[in-house]
Amino acid sequence: MPLRIIRDDITRVKADAIVNAANSQLRAGGGVCGAIFAAAGESELSQACRTIGHCPTGQAVITPGFQLPAKSIIHAVGPVWQGGRHGERELLASCYRASLELALAHRMNSIAFPLIATGIYGYPIAEALQVAIGEIGSFLLEHDLTVTLVVYDKASFAISEKLFSSIAAYIDDRYLDDHPDDRRSRQMMAFELNESVAEPADLMMSQVKASRSLDDLVKHPDETFSQMLLRLIDEKGLTDAIVYKRANIDRRHFSKIRGDAQYQAKKATALALAIALELNLDETRDLLARAGYALSRSSKMDIIIEYFLTEGNHNIFEINEALFAFDQPLLGT
Repeated sequence: MPLRIIRDDITRVKADAIVNAANSQLRAGGGVCGAIFAAAGESELSQACRTIGHCPTGQAVITPGFQLPAKSIIHAVGPVWQGGRHGERELLASCYRASLELALAHRMNSIAFPLIATGIYGYPIAEALQVAIGEIGSFLLEHDLTVTLVVYDKASFAISEKLFSSIAAYIDDRYLDDHPDDRRSRQMMAFELNESVAEPADLMMSQVKASRSLDDLVKHPDETFSQMLLRLIDEKGLTDAIVYKRANIDRRHFSKIRGDAQYQAKKATALALAIALELNLDETRDLLARAGYALSRSSKMDIIIEYFLTEGNHNIFEINEALFAFDQPLLGT
């Protein structure tokens, strides 16, 4: 089942459970915790928490959701940030694991998290996000659960400055936001001034890619997107479950693709499956072409995905982090 990232008030999210960034005394606090107590009904929720009494840092407990749209509240106690040298990362990771395991034990189908410990506990947002995505992503490769990561506003969400800057520079070098005719005019001007539009090595590489793509078309001339996808799964020795989980799509969606040779995939779905198959950039273009799409230099989403493919990073959860940070649609969900 997929991981979604949304901007919203977590108290309004409909799920089997939402997670409260709790304190170890399980008392109403500030920030997310205070908002959850207020929306659930502070008196009832406080009484339920007093009955439990205490929760250690890195662990989680469960109460009813009372007046919330969510059926239950999982209270996870994150660590206070002390510079990162006091086991904070492992304690935060343990919060996510404990919450997910509680959801599994109670046979839940959906759970929504805030970024735990990033409020008054001071955990740096970018580092907390890495922990959250890592733990949730690993869990979803083994279990079926719909997980939503809820951030209140853009200031509450941040990828690492180094990664953000690297992607931003990549976009800046490649993004085409004007008319294609203007780009062709500039290329012609460069040619007339004897400036190199394409280096010989680049030209040779493009010829190799074109030849490889032609060979693939000759071998499988009438292959549809679905047929090519299933062939690649078999050739790579993968299972359907591995592929749809890596693609951040659910089993029912994948079953439709497998059951229909003429399935018309959306571009985001085709890209998610290319990433799940760990295709390189050229192979991704081939699979997209079978679905009737192409990577575009006028799409920031496409350029961000191209960045990750050229870096050899096929972790769809990390890719979605970056897409969300740049206000782009997410893959698979």
